[in-house]
Amino acid sequence: MTALKPYSIHAYNLAKNSENKMHDDSVARRFGFQGGLVPGVDVFAYMTHMPVAKWGRAFLERGLMDGRFFKPVYDGETAVVTAEEIDGGLAIKVESRGELCASGTASMPSDAPKISLGDFQVAAPVGKHAPADEKTYQTGKWLAIPPFTLGAHGSSEYLRDARETDPLYDDEKIVHTGMLLRTMNWALMENAILGPWIHVGSTIRYLAAASVEDELTVRAKVTGNYDRKGHKFVELDGLIVANGSKPIAHCQHIAIYRPRETMAA
Repeated sequence: MTALKPYSIHAYNLAKNSENKMHDDSVARRFGFQGGLVPGVDVFAYMTHMPVAKWGRAFLERGLMDGRFFKPVYDGETAVVTAEEIDGGLAIKVESRGELCASGTASMPSDAPKISLGDFQVAAPVGKHAPADEKTYQTGKWLAIPPFTLGAHGSSEYLRDARETDPLYDDEKIVHTGMLLRTMNWALMENAILGPWIHVGSTIRYLAAASVEDELTVRAKVTGNYDRKGHKFVELDGLIVANGSKPIAHCQHIAIYRPRETMAA
């Protein structure tokens, strides 16, 4: 096993003003946390620094990565990402305050995935009209987000806030992988009224690099809605698409959309 040079980040909570109040200090403390959580998608973004450092742009065009989140990363704290080369891939960890906060793997598969746009239905965002529940996130339902273009300015702001130091994204005007994964959160947020909720893990297979000038959309299918240890979970299987025709990434996304603390309230 060969260890890569650790990557240290002064973590920043991009979502302090998000409608997800799990990122708000006072609300998060009611759930037993020390303060507002740095979003899981941004912790995942920290993790992706390692495979991009190893494989470069090619990783964003055909790489595979997963991440699971165990403990919170807090605003202002130092998060240290480490990676070891194992079986041709990377085993990645994020530690903060002496605790393991997240772990995952990254690899460069030799086979090209067979992705058909026709397997992912186009849907219109439902809007925030009904509470998140078994109906709004019904298994088999298709979710979408309003199309958006990040743009060069938006990309620069995100790279700054995500503390990304790799020049690749700015030099080649590529959408950061953390921003891509955010679209899966938006698929949940744009189609139901959510209270405080928690992203717990994702797997993403990159299919092509997205330009900051591309118009991006999501076609996401609800593949699971279930109870576990008092929490309500939702699982998505989604495709991020550029300009209505180009598959960018295939994602599996898992979130607790109703924590047990809110169920008991």
